[in-house]
Amino acid sequence: MSKTGEGDGYRIAVLAGDGIGPEVMIQALGVLDVVCGKFGFKVERERCLVGGAAIDAVGCPLPEDTVTSCEGADAILFGSVGGPKWEGLPADEQPERGALLPLRKRFGLFANLRPGVCMRELRGASPVKDELIPNGFDILCVRELTGGIYFGEPKGRRDEGDDVVAFDTMVYSRGEIERICRVAFTAAMGRSKRLVSVDKANVLQTSVLWREVCIEVGRDFPEVELTHMYVDNAAMQLLRRPDSFDVMVTGNLFGDILSDEMAMLSGSLGMLPSASLGGKNDQGLYFGMYEPSGGSAPDIAGKGVANPLAQILSVAMLLRYSLGEVEAAAAVEAAVSAVIASGMRTKDIYTGSEGETLATTADMGQAVITALDL
Repeated sequence: MSKTGEGDGYRIAVLAGDGIGPEVMIQALGVLDVVCGKFGFKVERERCLVGGAAIDAVGCPLPEDTVTSCEGADAILFGSVGGPKWEGLPADEQPERGALLPLRKRFGLFANLRPGVCMRELRGASPVKDELIPNGFDILCVRELTGGIYFGEPKGRRDEGDDVVAFDTMVYSRGEIERICRVAFTAAMGRSKRLVSVDKANVLQTSVLWREVCIEVGRDFPEVELTHMYVDNAAMQLLRRPDSFDVMVTGNLFGDILSDEMAMLSGSLGMLPSASLGGKNDQGLYFGMYEPSGGSAPDIAGKGVANPLAQILSVAMLLRYSLGEVEAAAAVEAAVSAVIASGMRTKDIYTGSEGETLATTADMGQAVITALDL
């Protein structure tokens, strides 16, 4: 049921943003149209300004009208923001800091779910040797998004005689750790029931508490195999044996770094969606913001070569976590897998191997639609 309370449909806010955002969003919405028809539900969309496009139109990266639309929606489908055009603005007024962080804060989006997937057919695009990932890999990184060193106080800098000192504070509460761990354990229950918690408990007091709370939460999920790994070892093992991971949970700073490492190992950011989730409603569904893991890629914007699959797979995550349309989500994911298996490739994942076909942004979107109709 939509927050609007009108009919049996849903409502989403569509924030396409800058660079390649609008062109990949078009393809994702085309896929959403088809899957809605196939599974018999309606999704009303309201297009909103955000990022550099909003700065150009109304003078700020996150207009209040956009926030209001998001508040009335079941979820936010986000594109990408930023580019050289706005880099000269004060930091807090630039598209990335002026839009993404306020949205996360406004809606309490504390859990970032970021898949790191290398399909078997795309092993050649990964920098990892084929023999280390014979079947590819499928990892889900669950990152705490609103706490830790990025938000801890005090932070700042001060002069000390002839020297300058800068400082940041890493802070985590039991409640913050417990809620992100519950998201991770729940995700693990829907997969292979294996969870790795990444910390630095040999050095950091916040990590000691992290590990204690994670173990406590794990008692409520006895079917999940819980292991612990120091962050430096986790970074090494991701390179050495990425297919040994299934679900990983970690704090804000460590998750920021490790999820980018996962993305590089996967071969292309153009393949990877993400979800930033807040609280659950009465139906047990999350309010969330869904977006590709990559950026606005202004160097290729408008050339028709951007990979839309991350945006399309973000739609699948939105269907699953915020709308509860699990079958529809699985159908989108299966269609993407079928397109990749057919050999269709945008430039970022094209290797020139036998059986591959170089595709445009529109070609790839249409191919997913065609696969959905099969």
